Amino acid sequence: MAIITKITTQQKNQDRFNVFMDYGKGEKFAFSVDSDVLIKFQLKKGMELDDFSFMEIQYQDDIRKAYNVAVNYLARRMRSEKEIKDHLVKKELDEPIIEEVIHRLTAQKYINDEEYAIAYVRTQANTTDKGSNVIKMELKEKGIEERTLLQALKEYPLEQQIEKAAKISEKFFQKNSKESIKVLKQKLENVLLRKGYSFEVIAIAMNETEVPKEADEEMDAIRYQGEKAHRKFSQFEGFEYQQKMKQALYRKGFSMDLIERFLMEIDNS
Repeated sequence: MAIITKITTQQKNQDRFNVFMDYGKGEKFAFSVDSDVLIKFQLKKGMELDDFSFMEIQYQDDIRKAYNVAVNYLARRMRSEKEIKDHLVKKELDEPIIEEVIHRLTAQKYINDEEYAIAYVRTQANTTDKGSNVIKMELKEKGIEERTLLQALKEYPLEQQIEKAAKISEKFFQKNSKESIKVLKQKLENVLLRKGYSFEVIAIAMNETEVPKEADEEMDAIRYQGEKAHRKFSQFEGFEYQQKMKQALYRKGFSMDLIERFLMEIDNS
């Protein structure tokens, strides 16, 4: 057996201690431990340690170091259980140590996926323009179970989602005036889908949003698109030119009546 000959406090970390031992050939540094491990095993000068005790001390110290890593990670903000596990895996820690750390953190209520999910939904709903589908996907990526995330999403009611989607719609129409109403609505629907809004929310929001586009503005839009089409098909004449212009502008979402008006305008110019 080896005998502990000296225990000193580390200069850079007052919560860790260096343990020196004599293996029969004089004193030398043996290992370092956290203060909690030092107290748990009642380590002191003159104490004898066998191989089993030494391995158990090292194992418990590894758990304590991993625990401290997890607590520091949690100190920045709330984390899900999966986020903490992934962080510890990146530190190349063994699975049994990670599981023990997760068990301790859960018992101490430092980890609570239900509370985490609720807080996450509230934050995203109040500080971003994300729809519920994107938030749901993000929670899944963070390891939140389906039952838990569905319960948490109740913190983001349909009325609030519609209100946000309507505001996005209003800003979208204000910024875009060079397209037909039909194309604008298609593009807006895609924008809202990417942001995570359901078809139900999108339909209600778009129905409630006033489209700031009068007849004159629609005519300005077809003139803008029509001039681009005219440059493309200017080498054609007569019926062929008319058909290519009509097809191009119809695909842009303009009505046939408006297209006919524009083509007459060109003919008279």
